[in-house]
Amino acid sequence: MDNVSVRGIAQKSIGWSIAFSVLLIVVGLLAIATPLIAGVAVTSIVGWLIVFGGVMHLVFAWHVRAAGDYIWELLIGILYLVVGEFVVWHPLAGLVGLTLVLSGYLLAKGIFELMLGFRMRPVPGSGWLLVDAVISLLLAGMIWWHLPSSSAWVVGTLVGFGILFSGISRLALSLAAKRVVA
Repeated sequence: MDNVSVRGIAQKSIGWSIAFSVLLIVVGLLAIATPLIAGVAVTSIVGWLIVFGGVMHLVFAWHVRAAGDYIWELLIGILYLVVGEFVVWHPLAGLVGLTLVLSGYLLAKGIFELMLGFRMRPVPGSGWLLVDAVISLLLAGMIWWHLPSSSAWVVGTLVGFGILFSGISRLALSLAAKRVVA
């Protein structure tokens, strides 16, 4: 492949990458502006993924029906379907559950980072682990303390910021690549 065709492909893909970056930034800002809608959307997607997982377990159970574990695989598939359907049909309740799981994650993360931060105290820069641990613990406490009302903003806001910064970093990378190609 010669250099001219590579340059042409790069120029076309950079344009698409910039457009995709701008779309991510807009979607991220919309999610931050409407965190409840974004949270319900995320919860609905999670619910459908759980339903899909249940179907896959049932398919697998069908294929291993001659083995002794058939009933367990069948029960797992049914459990997935029941939980997934509940989340799909009751996304606000699912959002509260998802927020609770997020709070638990932040609590465990904060505790582990706190222990690691104290263990690595002599290492330069280890203080940042302690800062991260304290922030994680404060966020976990704030989310837990304000449940269920925190469900209205936590998941959507965090997903929005994730999408926003993904778009910003992709845009910066695309613009840098555009300068190199030009």
